[in-house]
Amino acid sequence: MKNKDYILVCIALMLSFTVFSQQGKQKRADTLFNKFSFVKAAEVYRELIQNNYNKDYATRQLADCYAYLRDSRNAERYYKSVVKQKNVPVEYYYKYAQALRGMKKYEESQEWLQRYKDSGGVVNANDFSKDINFITSVFGAKQQYFLDRVRFNSKYSDFGAFEHDGKVYFTSARDEGVAVKRLYGWNEQPFLDVYVTDANSKKNADYTNKLKGDVNSIYHDGPVTITKDGKTMYFSRNNFNEEVETKDKKGLTNMKIYRATLVDGLWTNIEDLPINGDNFSTQHPALNIDDTKLYFTSDRPGTRGGSDIWVVNIRPDGLLMDLKNVGDVVNTESAEGFPFINNEGVLFFSSDGHTGLGMLDIFATIKDEEDNETIVDVINLGVPVNSNSDDFSFSMNPDGITGYFASNRRGGRGSDDIYAFHRVPVLHVEGVVTDAINTKPVPSAKITLYDNNENQVAFMETDENGYYQINIDRNQDYKIVASQDKYIDDYRTFTSKNIQTELITISANLLLNPVPDVAKLADLNNVNFDYEKNQIDGDSTAVANAQLNPIYFDFEKYNIRKEYAVELDKIVKLMTVDYPEMVIKIEAHTDSRGTHEYNDILSTNRAKSTYNYLISKGVNPANIESYKGYGERRLINECADGVSCEEAKHQLNRRTQFIVIKME
Repeated sequence: MKNKDYILVCIALMLSFTVFSQQGKQKRADTLFNKFSFVKAAEVYRELIQNNYNKDYATRQLADCYAYLRDSRNAERYYKSVVKQKNVPVEYYYKYAQALRGMKKYEESQEWLQRYKDSGGVVNANDFSKDINFITSVFGAKQQYFLDRVRFNSKYSDFGAFEHDGKVYFTSARDEGVAVKRLYGWNEQPFLDVYVTDANSKKNADYTNKLKGDVNSIYHDGPVTITKDGKTMYFSRNNFNEEVETKDKKGLTNMKIYRATLVDGLWTNIEDLPINGDNFSTQHPALNIDDTKLYFTSDRPGTRGGSDIWVVNIRPDGLLMDLKNVGDVVNTESAEGFPFINNEGVLFFSSDGHTGLGMLDIFATIKDEEDNETIVDVINLGVPVNSNSDDFSFSMNPDGITGYFASNRRGGRGSDDIYAFHRVPVLHVEGVVTDAINTKPVPSAKITLYDNNENQVAFMETDENGYYQINIDRNQDYKIVASQDKYIDDYRTFTSKNIQTELITISANLLLNPVPDVAKLADLNNVNFDYEKNQIDGDSTAVANAQLNPIYFDFEKYNIRKEYAVELDKIVKLMTVDYPEMVIKIEAHTDSRGTHEYNDILSTNRAKSTYNYLISKGVNPANIESYKGYGERRLINECADGVSCEEAKHQLNRRTQFIVIKME
């Protein structure tokens, strides 16, 4: 009996020791987790799961570790087990939905998000179910950004690339060439430093490329931004200055933004800024185009989510004033960061709170057309800038075409890699439709765009100013037609081939002439003309109705027919005797038969023969503003190519018209 009792006691002690050992492991794992040492914490949680100790809790914590490490693959794997647990907190449905999205499992992600809602969860941020067609629209959108090679990535984290004066400044954990590396507990990588290399360098960057001066410390440094004159730098760093590290109430070292000045080629005179605080983080500095505003990321009091974008004014003397949150259009209940402002004043930022493709996505802001200070919406930059992984630290060079961003997507060299891009902006054709007589805009004119195969690709109407704008593809031939009930159609052909990438607008103004059913020459002498106002009968548009009778031509001919010489003689009398200051335009046309090239030549000959006749009869050449042929572009009826028409209808298109410009 004594031996049995002894064995039982030993077994009990062993079990107690095992329990105490596992309890100690869990406590150690939780301590590591709370200190953001997620790599080491994950190792201990895996051991607890293998030992089947408090397995449900350890699995939840392990899944959270992978989520913080931005490892969607393992996060999805363990969250999948977590959501099967009894009485699991409903928040894990949402976390699982996010992890699935990071693995491009969008439909399944939607299902778990809906389950989260049905279980009482509230989604105010990243509610990607609000746009059921978001994924389709993003992947189906016209690609504007194209990726280029970057030669200075490492096997560690690289991000925050910012180009200034031919140099690229970036943040990296590489610390290559250093014998002893200090590791950051969050991801077990070396602490970040700021590096600089030539923008066109084909060599990788090592410790010799570290920024010279006092910016780099023994803790995290970067990313940076530099004023336009190159004399002042703003940069992120842990709360560490003058060899003193300051921790918050929880024992953590937050981030601050510091200011440095360039002295004899060295960045020095490090200055702590008044926007910083010991108990919250301030980081990711970005300057606007004229260096009068500093944008940054912070989780300070007043922050809506995990972190928000903030802005502060910079006075000429460097004083920072009028700190404010950029607002709810940009900031969500989740995390926003890495602001950047391009030369057009557009704010770019990263977020996992707006509808995106996965984890952090990059967004651009849209401002109110009337109030350029008010942000009204944000747009996702789409692929390939965004992916199902983290995409962040976007910057654009002054050319508005090239730039950089970072991502931890698959296929990179390290955990975070820098990607270069070049942008092919959306091209559009725009113009104004104008009345040919009074040069006033024509509102509600119908604009139809055709491709080189005469297929209609777009349709719209001009606004009250006669203006239109249509997005078009590059490297295409187009035809654009303007039409309105009271006018003869006008069209232009143009091409978007072989144009510069920087070009975003092709101009195509259109001119509409009134339909020739207006005042007859015989009636013109009865018009009551107001010489003081230079208009007819007080109506500023009445001159537009003072068109002379057209003359007509035989098929494929441009000689003046006898019966129309009589009409021309009436015009001669009008311009030499009755109204010697009268100014006209001559516009000649053909029917649709024949090629465009042939008809352009034929109509030009008709205009010229008409002009020559009038001049030969004594009309002052200065009173004929122009004579021009329009080919078959301005048919006045339905007799276009391929349409069967009687000869009489074709005859109506073979005409020369006289447009009255001025009568004094």
